[in-house]
Amino acid sequence: MTETALNVLGAPLASCSTDPLTGWHRTGCCSTDANDTGVHTVCAVMTAEFLAFSAAVGNDLSTPRPDYGFPGLREGDRWCLCAARWEEARVAGFAPDVVLEACHIRTLETVALGHLQAHAV
Repeated sequence: MTETALNVLGAPLASCSTDPLTGWHRTGCCSTDANDTGVHTVCAVMTAEFLAFSAAVGNDLSTPRPDYGFPGLREGDRWCLCAARWEEARVAGFAPDVVLEACHIRTLETVALGHLQAHAV
């Protein structure tokens, strides 16, 4: 029997995005497993400021990478971010908004629920 993944609110995990298709498993959900060392569990709504911040710290999410099936992200896209990167962006003042229902409960190992709630859409 497969266990249903939970979100940070303790309810079943909702989809984050299928266009662009996101998630560690590329299912549209921010689900995770033991192989996901980056913990891609935060469903974030991209902003120009966050995309610039991410590129400045070494992770260019705007440039398409067709060789990896990555379309490049634009403002308004939803994407499963690494929990630690979202927290780093929050501390720096560039955290994008999040969709709480689509953030995996494992996010709470890195990010306080109150911080996520302060950025909820």
